[in-house]
Amino acid sequence: MQHKSFPKTQRGLTLIEACATLAIASILVGTAVPSFKGSITKRLLDGSTGELTTDLHFARSAAVARNEGVRVSFHTVATGSCMVIHTGATADCGCDAEGVAQCTNGAQLIKSNYYSTSRGVGVTANVASMRFDPTNGTVTPAGTMRVSASSGAQINHVVNIMGRVRTCSPGGSAKGYKAC
Repeated sequence: MQHKSFPKTQRGLTLIEACATLAIASILVGTAVPSFKGSITKRLLDGSTGELTTDLHFARSAAVARNEGVRVSFHTVATGSCMVIHTGATADCGCDAEGVAQCTNGAQLIKSNYYSTSRGVGVTANVASMRFDPTNGTVTPAGTMRVSASSGAQINHVVNIMGRVRTCSPGGSAKGYKAC
């Protein structure tokens, strides 16, 4: 009786199969990376927006709790921008070139946030400083803070005289926010 020989089963990949798989994976990663960057920028914008809203509410409640005026001041520095929550006069607190908050003349630093230009999100305001009154929780002057992403999306926080915050996006540039 004669035995038939069966071909050995092949294991692994050929070089051509490995190259084809690598080419397909490279194309998929190349198309996915730009959408990840957009997603990361959106999350940074949303996070900075939420944090600024919380900080404004915090400053208002801190003024009432401390029974003294509390300021929110905005500064532009060479490497970005910063926001400082503090007591004292407008000029008593600021940020150095690296965004580190500093206070003088007995003013007390309560909180600060630094927004580096390399991070891709910045904060600007149409007022240098807003003071929350401890008696009524009102703010003087009213102002608008703008959170901007490197993508061009912008979100405004409009603080009225009563200290309430309204959030909107100029021209609807940021998805998920009302247009203003």
